Amino acid sequence: MSDRPTAPLAELAEVVRSKNAGPFELTLDVIFASRAQYELVKQERAVTRELVAGLYGVPVEDVGEAIYYDPARAVKINLRRPLPSGGVGDSDVYGAQQHGPLLGLRLPVALPGDAAQRA
Repeated sequence: MSDRPTAPLAELAEVVRSKNAGPFELTLDVIFASRAQYELVKQERAVTRELVAGLYGVPVEDVGEAIYYDPARAVKINLRRPLPSGGVGDSDVYGAQQHGPLLGLRLPVALPGDAAQRA
């Protein structure tokens, strides 16, 4: 990552959420508050499967590649659920409470005058 200042994802995104992507996977969605911020994170590939695996304490093989979706200023990552949705021991049947580890993730901040501002 660059030498620019960083901020927690919770301050840079409009939406950070998780939800089921079927009974065996979760999807993590981040919608950035500005086009410039999204473009910077995308350009630097600041959100990766390796990073998410570390945050969630799971093997990299259990995390899908980051999918950047330009029209929504969003990045999506799928990961294998530790237990099937609704299975014995599952504490979040809808997968809606699994985004917490992302909130404190520090990412580079888009600055006024960045080339990304004009993207």
